[in-house]
Amino acid sequence: MKLVSKRKKAKAEAAEVNAFEKVASQIVDVLASAGVVLDVYNSALKASPGALQLGLVQDRRLVHQELIELVEKARQGSGTFQAEVRLETGLRKQEIWVDARAARFGENYVMLLVDDRTESKKLEETRRDFVANVSHELKTPVGAIGLLAEAIASSSDDSQMVQKFANSMQVESQRLGHLVQDLIELSRVQVASLTKVGNLISLQNVVTEAVGRNQNLAQQHKIKLSAIAEMPVQLFGDFEMLVSATRNLIENAILYSNPGGHVGVGLRVVEGVAEISVTDSGIGIPEAEQTRIFERFYRADPSRSRETGGTGLGLAIVKHAASNHLGEVKLFSKVGIGSTFTLRLPMEQKES
Repeated sequence: MKLVSKRKKAKAEAAEVNAFEKVASQIVDVLASAGVVLDVYNSALKASPGALQLGLVQDRRLVHQELIELVEKARQGSGTFQAEVRLETGLRKQEIWVDARAARFGENYVMLLVDDRTESKKLEETRRDFVANVSHELKTPVGAIGLLAEAIASSSDDSQMVQKFANSMQVESQRLGHLVQDLIELSRVQVASLTKVGNLISLQNVVTEAVGRNQNLAQQHKIKLSAIAEMPVQLFGDFEMLVSATRNLIENAILYSNPGGHVGVGLRVVEGVAEISVTDSGIGIPEAEQTRIFERFYRADPSRSRETGGTGLGLAIVKHAASNHLGEVKLFSKVGIGSTFTLRLPMEQKES
């Protein structure tokens, strides 16, 4: 009788475990975050796809000591235990930030929920760096304008000096205006949604408009500006955003070319991808600089940027505009020979 009773008890316990594992499996499967259910030995009874993707579990064991310690706290206490943890995962020990929560279920089980906060962490760091960069960039022209205003006030009896300082003030105010304008444009392209502002547009018109906006600049710098955009190419997109991106590429090509140089703009379609190329015969970009020039406020030639009034935001705007249209920007450049920037836009775009 005792043996039968023990068998019944063991069967009941096994049925209870199986029922719990089934429920736990269903819970983990519908979790938006990464989830792991652990038994008394810290073996993973069930791990969600998110947990496996983040590399939290290997051979049914938790990989990271930080998460193991959180699970042990939950096992020994009551309620939910939470921690923000930095983990290294994968073969390349990639750094990720997660928000982890652990709670005990019954006597033997712990549920571990992990939300990946890496993107929001990176976004916060980017925002902080961006604010710091903007503050620094604004400080320069604003400070210069203040000093020049003081100089004008103290030189009121010298008309030549007043004129000189006034001209310098105008240059700095123009630089400040360009910076504010580019900041507004960058903010716009970063949050733009083509489903709200997109239309069927002509890239031929985009090129024509962008070239037209740079004609005066080209004449001032004695640069020959020409365009070949005879092919009618249409795609779904934001006309003004693409004009701004193309205008920035042409403007950079002019400013970084020597007087007497040539800037050419072309439009073609290659295997279902529309390409707007801007080629100059300018100073070129060193290979070591080419991976960084699309960063906000990065200038390959700071001294030249000061002369031209460049803000360091033009190529960042181009990059975001390309990304918004599911495209990319390619660069080919040789020092002393020139550069070609190619804005590549897929023809078959989906509204998203």
